[in-house]
Amino acid sequence: MALLETKDLSISFGGLKAVDKVSLKVEQNTVHGLIGPNGSGKSTFFNLLSGVYKPDAGSYIEFDGVDVTNRTAHEVASLGLARTFQLLRLYGEMTVLQNVMVGFHPHTSYGPLAPLLRGAEVRRKDAELQDQMMELLEFIGLVDYADVPAAELSGGQRRLLALGRAIAMRPKMLLLDEPGAGLSPVNVDNLMATIMTLKERYNLTIIVVEHILKVVMNTCETISVLDHGQKISEGTPDFVKNDPAVIEAYLGREMADDDIRAAMEA
Repeated sequence: MALLETKDLSISFGGLKAVDKVSLKVEQNTVHGLIGPNGSGKSTFFNLLSGVYKPDAGSYIEFDGVDVTNRTAHEVASLGLARTFQLLRLYGEMTVLQNVMVGFHPHTSYGPLAPLLRGAEVRRKDAELQDQMMELLEFIGLVDYADVPAAELSGGQRRLLALGRAIAMRPKMLLLDEPGAGLSPVNVDNLMATIMTLKERYNLTIIVVEHILKVVMNTCETISVLDHGQKISEGTPDFVKNDPAVIEAYLGREMADDDIRAAMEA
């Protein structure tokens, strides 16, 4: 069953078609990769899915059976679609715990006057929430940093925190925009292992945009490939890495096919 489906999804900036009639389906409880050369439209595609950008006329996006084509980012998030960003957007002055609690905010069941009118009840709920968020921090390995300002974390820890904050939103689908950017190979492996564990624990469907091909080849059931805003290939990792259109988009034709495949697999 498809949790997400797009049909003829497009967006133009001036005369440039950044995403051009891309149609795809993402099955529930799978990891779906989205790859392509720099400037191929991957992050723009994420911005369309999450409501940051509004698509061109004729586009269609369906999430969990709901037409979200022209929904705002807030509305899309409330339906259960969360994302991380290539450039981390954490609250540096706030603690690690406070950052993940911000992620849970859309599920808060009381309004701004509740602390004045229902003080004891609100304090009880806040304590329960804090316990839940501490459990999440323990799961992603940041519980010892709960009271540390986010700005003081290492690059790898900040990426884990961004992931934790997205998980705190209790999403049905998680969009990961280059989660391995700037990490060492060892930390990339650790991050992806954490993501896969989170997928099973929280029954997540995940779309990963990643330049590190090893990440998508080893973790994704299906991979879609964009080039110049268009979908040029889609299938299993084995199919995609052997598709001549993908090989040409990534590395051109200056190398022998066997050498190109070996480079992609490495």
